[in-house]
Amino acid sequence: MNQLLVDQIVNAVLYEGYILYPYRPSVKNKQRWTFGGLCPRSYSEAHGGSEAWTMRTECLVRGSATTAIQVEVRFLHLTARLVGELNPLRNELPDGEEPAYRLVERLQVGDRLLLAWQEAEERRVSLDELDLLSLAVQSRRREFDFPAHRRLEPVRGPTGEIVAVVVREQQPVTGVLIVSAERVAEELFKVSVWIENQTPLEDAGNRDRDEALLRSLVSTHTVLAAHNGEFVSLIDPPEEWRELVASCRNVGAWPVLVGNAGEKDTMLSSPIILYDYPQIAPESPGDLFDSTEIDEILTLRILTLTDEEKQAAVAVDGRVRALLHRSETLDPEQMRRMHGTVRGLHPVSSEDLR
Repeated sequence: MNQLLVDQIVNAVLYEGYILYPYRPSVKNKQRWTFGGLCPRSYSEAHGGSEAWTMRTECLVRGSATTAIQVEVRFLHLTARLVGELNPLRNELPDGEEPAYRLVERLQVGDRLLLAWQEAEERRVSLDELDLLSLAVQSRRREFDFPAHRRLEPVRGPTGEIVAVVVREQQPVTGVLIVSAERVAEELFKVSVWIENQTPLEDAGNRDRDEALLRSLVSTHTVLAAHNGEFVSLIDPPEEWRELVASCRNVGAWPVLVGNAGEKDTMLSSPIILYDYPQIAPESPGDLFDSTEIDEILTLRILTLTDEEKQAAVAVDGRVRALLHRSETLDPEQMRRMHGTVRGLHPVSSEDLR
């Protein structure tokens, strides 16, 4: 396995659509987290099933008695970042209690802009060295629980007094990962991965999407690795296994081979449609998060942002801050590499022109 290449692809999927140009709270960024979201079951059922609460992956593994697999689920756990304006001002925050504050969407404190936002923390849940023969007899189950968390950050004004607090609230997320296998042919197994969001949410019918998202698995995807075995492409399988591939049921997931071309030991079950062996373009300077634009156009647009717009974008979070810095420090050669790259050429015959 080319772990570096796999991680690049997985991280690109994990943060796809994390924030969209113009990289600050705006109408365009009001509807984030559109890929791979698994909300609480009660919320899904209360809203007619329009939001998923489970994800299912099925794929084929060619193996023997010595074949084992590793399954890792990755997702984002959201954090609500709130901005509270203090009145009256304080020199210190009291121990064991919160000061009185008024929630605001944005607040300018000296040269620092504070914005309310939804941040994200990466989560991983894994099951290692799962023997295929044993899985065919009994499935493996792992429950996971990420508890609630809350912390306050004091913000001091130009005179040193505390004028605001940044409150970060993370709601609990609980779920279950179930892995099973079935022998479907000689030295061929169908592997199933089932993910559920089991997070409680009371009065779900009266909750809005943002409240559900804080208790959701966001950008959920699964990485499967085979030891002493290999995965079968679901996009271009061998002819004799096409019917078995067609029987694989994937819900909210799109499994593809990842790694160096020709390697078959790793599969990514993605919430977005990919092809086998996806790659990050070598000309790309780094994450841009916005799937609607190509790198060159988006970079040029970033460079046209006003100072006020850049200040708002920088206030969003560290990933946007790094994106802006990288875009502003690109040298001419890096800009030229993004323009008009040709991936390959092939001869054109007269038949092709007809």
